[in-house]
Amino acid sequence: MNIILFGPPAAGKGTQAKRLVDSRNMVQLSTGDMLRAAIASGSALGKRVEGVMQRGELVTDEIVIALIEERLPEAEAAGGAIFDGFPRTTAQAEALDAMLSARGARIDLVVRLRVNDEALTERIAGRFAESGRPDDNPESFKVRLAAYNAQTAPLLPYYEGQGKLVEVDGMGSIESVSSGIDKALSSPRG
Repeated sequence: MNIILFGPPAAGKGTQAKRLVDSRNMVQLSTGDMLRAAIASGSALGKRVEGVMQRGELVTDEIVIALIEERLPEAEAAGGAIFDGFPRTTAQAEALDAMLSARGARIDLVVRLRVNDEALTERIAGRFAESGRPDDNPESFKVRLAAYNAQTAPLLPYYEGQGKLVEVDGMGSIESVSSGIDKALSSPRG
């Protein structure tokens, strides 16, 4: 099963993806984690994207698609992937559909975590205070949220039109959000 966890920055996608990895043995494909790892490694790719991420801008489709494609065999061997932070644009969604189709696979479910901007601002301030992640500073967060609203939110109708979109209230406790996701995953889909 291949699923997408969909929502703005700080909506809890990473937390829920890690839970699904543990409970369902799926592979989490988080472009944010992959890009941060590239930056930490000091690779050419890492140097290329470091400034982009610190400004809160989106990394090019070419780079993130290549990162995802590189990890698909690992996800297939595990029986499925949790896409976290990808796709972010319609072009990326179409590229993902094409990549998976070429491998005889597809996206089975898109789970949208619904949260509000004020709550996200509070979450990001707490996360920045704890981790100091450069892409979690308040200035870049505002840019990331605006980019999400402009470029990523339009993916909702894309997946809704495919009958794959379900919504889960992301404002509850981690456990209640997890329960909502589990319910969505166990519901029969056409």
